[in-house]
Amino acid sequence: MQIAIIGLGRMGGNIARRLMKHGHEVVAYDRTREVVTQLAKDGAQPAESLEALSKLLKKPRAAWVMLPAGAPTDETVMQLAKIFEKGDVIIDGGNTFYKDDIRRAKALREKDVEYVDVGTSGGVWGIDRGYCMMIGGAKDVVERLDPIFAALAPGLGNIERTVGRNGRDRRPEQGYLYAGPAGAGHFVKMVHNGIEYGLMQAYAEGFDVLRGKASANLPEDERYTLNLPDIAEVWRRGSVVASWLLDLAAVALTRSPELKEFSGFVDDSGEARWTVEAAIEEAVPAEVISASLFTRFRSREDHTFGERLLSALRNEFGGHIEGQLERRSKS
Repeated sequence: MQIAIIGLGRMGGNIARRLMKHGHEVVAYDRTREVVTQLAKDGAQPAESLEALSKLLKKPRAAWVMLPAGAPTDETVMQLAKIFEKGDVIIDGGNTFYKDDIRRAKALREKDVEYVDVGTSGGVWGIDRGYCMMIGGAKDVVERLDPIFAALAPGLGNIERTVGRNGRDRRPEQGYLYAGPAGAGHFVKMVHNGIEYGLMQAYAEGFDVLRGKASANLPEDERYTLNLPDIAEVWRRGSVVASWLLDLAAVALTRSPELKEFSGFVDDSGEARWTVEAAIEEAVPAEVISASLFTRFRSREDHTFGERLLSALRNEFGGHIEGQLERRSKS
């Protein structure tokens, strides 16, 4: 198939390259000309503008937008909608808020332009491992684009088949899923990322407890100096907590056991906030995801007002004086 890729950053560029490896024709556009030129060397057809891009595409056109969520994606989708015609498809593969998908799909429907949202997981590794995709939109349009999704997906690989899946949709086993109408794909990906926050937090806390066992605050006969890279490695092999995230933790700890090149300031990209908001709307308790999100906020402050209030309250009700216990070093 032929498809345009708009936004050639770390994921967009690799998505284009994986598609070309599988024989698809890619028309490439990005505001940064250098990345377009580089992708053209890899076999893509370069476009100098969205208008030029539309002219290079055969009808019905298909364009995959891979830009930061919010205004950059919104503006690009709506610009494309003005250029595209009946039956053309705009795909948003970024981390868009699912309610924005619903709004855009309604707006594009008035122009007879199709809209598909694709929650895409795989990061910088996706070019080789493939991308796990959660897809929303009109079912017939998604099926029309199936060769694109099949090329990007990881495939069966060496993961054992789940017992009892015979006769069910083959696509989830290949690593991609039709989730439902517009917004459903990004909603599933949003919750996926919320879960990811919780998993990462559990690993971070667990390894912090392991490292803290050498603390001078503990009785000497209860101290252990534990080898964190080796613990991560042994847990990867046969343990019930094995995962790709643990694989990545093992790589990071082996490379730098003390992780001194990291400050500990942890950003969040928005999906866990949206997951918590959805949980509130649905009255679903989501304690772990909520706590992991708030911990990321905490990582950006030396001392918060809330912590100062906690200290004041401890002093008020119990006469506890700040600083009496030696703080465990995080360095």
